[in-house]
Amino acid sequence: MECIRVINVKRKGVKVVVTKMNKGDWGKVKAFFSVITSEGFILTGFKIIEGINGLFVSFPSQKKDDEYKDTILAKKELRDELTKIAINNYNGHEEDDSSDSPI
Repeated sequence: MECIRVINVKRKGVKVVVTKMNKGDWGKVKAFFSVITSEGFILTGFKIIEGINGLFVSFPSQKKDDEYKDTILAKKELRDELTKIAINNYNGHEEDDSSDSPI
């Protein structure tokens, strides 16, 4: 099922679309999804994970020296907003454009 949600990043006029959400049950991994920016960047490898405190978004990462490191970095506000939107889409709640977003 493909879920799409647009996030407006007001300070820079950037739009981010959460797309191509592939839901399933791979242990703790509940979904994979991609992000497309209004500038045309396509970022893949995001995951929704079931943790001990509930669902969270895992950013793309690579293993180095027995430790995973994020390969895509984002400021806390953008990370939090992306997490909220992705989990809402995973749960089947698609919302209107976020005009009162803090970012």
